[in-house]
Amino acid sequence: MYTSFESIKSAIQNGTSSVDIVNYFLQKIEANKHLNAFLEVFEESAIAKATAVDEKIKSGKAGRLAGMLIGIKDNMAYKDHKVSASSKILEGFESIYTATAIQRLLDEDAIIIGRLNCDEFAMGSSNENSAFGNVLNPINEKMVPGGSSGGSATAVAAGLCTASLGSDTGGSIRQPASFTGTIGYKPTYGTVSRYGLLAYASSFDQIGPFTTNIEDAALLTDVMSGKDEFDSTVAQVENHNISVKSIEGKTLKIAYIKDCLTNEGLDAEIKSKLESVINQLKEKGHQVEAIEFPYLNEMVPTYYVLTTAEASSNLSRYTGVHFGKLAENVQGVEDTYKKSRSQGFGEEVKRRIMLGTFVLSHGYYDAYYTKGQKVRRVIQDKTNAILNDFDAILLPTTPTTAFEIDGVKDPIAMYLQDIFTVQANLAGNPAISLPMGQHSNGLPFGIQLIGKHFEESNLLSISNYMFKNLN
Repeated sequence: MYTSFESIKSAIQNGTSSVDIVNYFLQKIEANKHLNAFLEVFEESAIAKATAVDEKIKSGKAGRLAGMLIGIKDNMAYKDHKVSASSKILEGFESIYTATAIQRLLDEDAIIIGRLNCDEFAMGSSNENSAFGNVLNPINEKMVPGGSSGGSATAVAAGLCTASLGSDTGGSIRQPASFTGTIGYKPTYGTVSRYGLLAYASSFDQIGPFTTNIEDAALLTDVMSGKDEFDSTVAQVENHNISVKSIEGKTLKIAYIKDCLTNEGLDAEIKSKLESVINQLKEKGHQVEAIEFPYLNEMVPTYYVLTTAEASSNLSRYTGVHFGKLAENVQGVEDTYKKSRSQGFGEEVKRRIMLGTFVLSHGYYDAYYTKGQKVRRVIQDKTNAILNDFDAILLPTTPTTAFEIDGVKDPIAMYLQDIFTVQANLAGNPAISLPMGQHSNGLPFGIQLIGKHFEESNLLSISNYMFKNLN
């Protein structure tokens, strides 16, 4: 119920009010609070917004998203509401402004229902790194929902909101989408303003939606996109005009990376499904070709060298003095910084800050950071060269289905969960995870498409065709 914007519009046309819809979701969130998806429900502001939206509907002045219920990842600023990046270091902090992406949703009369749990500062692939406990996978509560946007994925999969926002630095939208059977879309870097997104790695982070259908993903991305005076890295395009178009009658040209299908970590059933999709595309007259991409094993190390370096810089502001909670019983500046950061940050965040600080340190900068930037350019150039000849690249989203809570203890093994998703972030391309099957273990999994820079409509149109015709 109310799992798509179309269903909400239909209900409103038939006399249901936005306030009724909000109350429905509030009850459902309460009934499913054990999933730990929501860190806070914005009941008061959501009902106030819904009341205002109902008045605008009556007067015929409602926006494009009137009545749509959206949850936001807990690393996005929303004025007069708390934001913590699921970290103790920002305990009690309340934002004094609203992120551009969220403001644009509000301007079109979307209703923000609450903030969603995530890995601390978006660092993780399982949502086990939150200072406020694990999020459970609603498909099987013994399993992780994926990360870092695990709360966002679970909220949509469990029907606790119509759509949600996540952030994707190396797969943090697409991987949990795969684990929960939802659609997760990462736009081209620079499509959506990062103003108001608490930074992890600034040259990688991108805001995107979780939905149950492609049309809603396109609509939300279109509303959020466009130039922003507060973000110099966003594309200087007034309107991207993102929409889903029919591709019936067109012949697609799809590439798939051979090394992904032969990767020893890829689950046999996911591989079989990917091969089935390739064969179905061929049977429908589309051109599907295997291609070489010899940098698969270099991508995860490159990603972690560069993102931890950026994280070390970005998180240096959380000292207990400039930003962040001040530790008790501190004496002097050095003691203040040490205790505030040691007590405020979790283990994974501290691990990545230390790794990034090492990467940037004297004597190692050229060996690691500079070399990582060079490898990133090689990966980007190769990806662009492939997409000059093809409409999209097809590959798995994740090597496996969701794993058990506490099932992956080795940090390196956890980092390798990102092996198929980091390419799009290193190269800056748009990418999407589509739910494409159910494993014999009862869990869903997705397949992934990577598209050309700023050709969001084309990628989403291809995705819609595949989602509706190849399941």
